[in-house]
Amino acid sequence: MMHDPVNHPAHYTSGDIECIDAIEAALGRGFAAYCRGNAMKYLWRAGLKNDPAEDLLKAAWYCERAAKTLNNEEEL
Repeated sequence: MMHDPVNHPAHYTSGDIECIDAIEAALGRGFAAYCRGNAMKYLWRAGLKNDPAEDLLKAAWYCERAAKTLNNEEEL
């Protein structure tokens, strides 16, 4: 797999399980709020640590994941 620090960071995978998927399974309906909080974290720190563009992409990733989670909840 190609190095992808935004969509699939290698340091968040153990075996075949990504940490984000384990967190979603554990939090259930609270997962969208968790994603929103992480998006806020990455927006807050953009430009203060490492690559600001990467932080903005990570914030967008969490926003997208939160939106997908909320859309899936509406279908239940």
